[in-house]
Amino acid sequence: MFYETPHRDKTRLPHDPFKAIVAPRPIGWISTRALDGRINLAPYSFFNGFCSAPPIVGFSSEGWKDSATFARESGEFVANLATRDLRDPMNATSAPLPRGANEFDHAGLTMAECRLVAAPRVAESPASLECKVVEIVEIRTRSGSWSGSVLTIGEVVAFHIDEAYVREGRFDTAGAHPLARCGYQDYAAVESLFALARPKGGGDI
Repeated sequence: MFYETPHRDKTRLPHDPFKAIVAPRPIGWISTRALDGRINLAPYSFFNGFCSAPPIVGFSSEGWKDSATFARESGEFVANLATRDLRDPMNATSAPLPRGANEFDHAGLTMAECRLVAAPRVAESPASLECKVVEIVEIRTRSGSWSGSVLTIGEVVAFHIDEAYVREGRFDTAGAHPLARCGYQDYAAVESLFALARPKGGGDI
């Protein structure tokens, strides 16, 4: 099967396969605080890490939603790890609540204080990353028009890690069971890991 993006045969592919192919995608569970004190918490599947030194993460929202708006106002956000055990409250925070409504309260989650940013973190999450905004980009198409999506990029300035998930000096990813989005209404949870060493280059032999 081949098709140019604008010409998908909707009789054969009634549902756009893009998000199912670019998968699994880690979920950035983003908490923010507006300058007037309003709190927001929402999951974003267009989320990832882009740099390790310093650690840089980013999330993309379709439009200027509260997360992007509050991050722009405050210059801060928190990326909380969404896990299998937290799938129901995570999903609850995606509900279209009135602008500025507190999703922590709606989902029955606990707000915990951060150290370097004003936004709260999800106390129930096994890991949270305090972030300072580096850049916010209105993503453009190849024609130069705005796609309607906003990419918020932040530098991780502090980590919160539940010590129950620290094993032999490493974060126990499989034990935390992070959630990932797989397109349509499908999700996956990490259940196991396998190691695969990178091949050595000619200069390493």
